[in-house]
Amino acid sequence: MLFIAALATLAFVGCTAAPIYNVESNSVVSNNETNTSLKDVEKAIIRAGAGLGWVMKKVEDGKIQGVLTLRKHVAVVVINYNTKAYSIQYQDSTALDFNPAENTIHKNYNTWIQNLNKAIQVQLSML
Repeated sequence: MLFIAALATLAFVGCTAAPIYNVESNSVVSNNETNTSLKDVEKAIIRAGAGLGWVMKKVEDGKIQGVLTLRKHVAVVVINYNTKAYSIQYQDSTALDFNPAENTIHKNYNTWIQNLNKAIQVQLSML
């Protein structure tokens, strides 16, 4: 009976892990494609993240670090961007069961990144 309980616990824990989701070279699509500046893209990304509770910090031109803290869980991403495309890459995390050997993380992380990506697309579409 104890073995079955341990196996069930392992199965439950294993179900929360998923491969890390990164956004690779997503196109910058705006209403004004010919005049979209790097600063416009930067502002759109920062607004999108801030609207979802991310703390967004410009590291350098074309690079923003985003940090999301929910209770004891912390996700850190780097967003590289230009006037044509942007990417969201995993950088670090706390209490999200990151497994570097398998490149997996708690599945909620992927949902947060997908939501961030959608919010960025919305902000860019309003440029």
